[in-house]
Amino acid sequence: MMSIAVAQSSFWTSLSRYGRSKGLWLLLLVAPIGARFMIAPDDGSGIQIAVGRHLPVMTSAMLGISLGIVVSTLLLPIGFVYLRSNVTRRQPWQIDEVSAASRIAMTLGRFGADVAILFGVLAALTAAGWFLGAFIVTGPLNIGDIVVTLWLVAAPAVMGLVAIHLMFDALPVTRRATGELLYFILWMVSLVMPLAAGGSASSFSSNMLDFPGFVRPLIGAAPLQGQDIVIGGSDGLLPGRKPLDVMAGINAPGYLASRAAWAMVAILVAALAGLVYRPHRPPRRSARKGIVARWLAPGPPAPADHTAPPALPNRLAFAGLVLAEFRAIGVGRPFLLMAFIAALVGIIGDFRHIGSPTAMLLLIFAAVAHAGRSEARGLLALTQVTVQSPNARRIAFILATIGWSLLLAVPGAIVRISSEPLLLALITGGVMAIVAIGLAMFSRSAFAPRLVLLVLWYGYLSS
Repeated sequence: MMSIAVAQSSFWTSLSRYGRSKGLWLLLLVAPIGARFMIAPDDGSGIQIAVGRHLPVMTSAMLGISLGIVVSTLLLPIGFVYLRSNVTRRQPWQIDEVSAASRIAMTLGRFGADVAILFGVLAALTAAGWFLGAFIVTGPLNIGDIVVTLWLVAAPAVMGLVAIHLMFDALPVTRRATGELLYFILWMVSLVMPLAAGGSASSFSSNMLDFPGFVRPLIGAAPLQGQDIVIGGSDGLLPGRKPLDVMAGINAPGYLASRAAWAMVAILVAALAGLVYRPHRPPRRSARKGIVARWLAPGPPAPADHTAPPALPNRLAFAGLVLAEFRAIGVGRPFLLMAFIAALVGIIGDFRHIGSPTAMLLLIFAAVAHAGRSEARGLLALTQVTVQSPNARRIAFILATIGWSLLLAVPGAIVRISSEPLLLALITGGVMAIVAIGLAMFSRSAFAPRLVLLVLWYGYLSS
């Protein structure tokens, strides 16, 4: 009974804190707006869901599946950003970790609150689906089919997202950037694994490979036979729409059981997160690590020159600020070593698909980390009283990031005797810098811009 009371207290406490979240209202708009632009019209423009090079006939059931795909491709990464950066990201662990209450009960209470919030997002998406269905559905509008297909696909995936978030929050190694990178990898794997499910007939084991849950409703009970599934942009679509029996795929052997199993797995993972939870502890430093840390640390500053004339703060003050941001992004010997390797990689093969993504990946972690530090609330309050305004520093950050991007592209441009690598570096560096500093201003941390840029980086790499 005490564990139930602890779980209830954790649930209602987290839920009440969500009521003070301004970002929740933006999250509620993400899925409906995404649904508007991710369901392709008859001309095949926009985001496409094609089976056998044909767009499917947009029945009510197919609309529900399309909305579920919106959740898998758009809401899951944004939902993870929200869970890691919303008002509940700060937990009273100084009290919780010394409490006699069950950690599993606390975690399950938080799990229930997080799931309730994301289910609210699915409810908003369902209402948006009813509205869209009145305009784009072929044949009679069946709101029941929209609800069933959308929630069967999306609800277990959303529960899995919450469980992964809690598991990452339970372990020290995944509480920071490592967890964000690992989630990005898991999300990409979850989008690739369903293709393996389509290669065999419907069964419980094959459908368990389909965590997003949209493959079986699209292809039916039989395995794929020369008809590929395309989600995204594609050329060579055939004219006309192809009718799909979505409900037959949902009723295929093992599909419903697999969705229920994924929901149970999410609950078990959340309970396991409470079981393996590790308290916050200061890191232990061994003598060997101390030697490595001293070797990797930045070198000592140059000694002061007492004979130097007084500084002139108005002489090229902004250029000095850009240079300071440039140095702050590229601080430390490890970064300089990786930057040297990334510049050499730009010499090999196609710069667009090898050198440019390598340089971007390095700058995503370096530039975003500095953007998060410089936009922290405490430091921002301090920089507002300096000679250079925060907006000037942000512009300097953008220019410094572009400078690093251009510098890493110089070897590739010299080897190819072409300005194309420099032009590509200018564009990618500018976009990356604007996204990094813009999201850091909004979230006051490096987490949101890092994950968003990783998603954009994957799209850039695979396009």
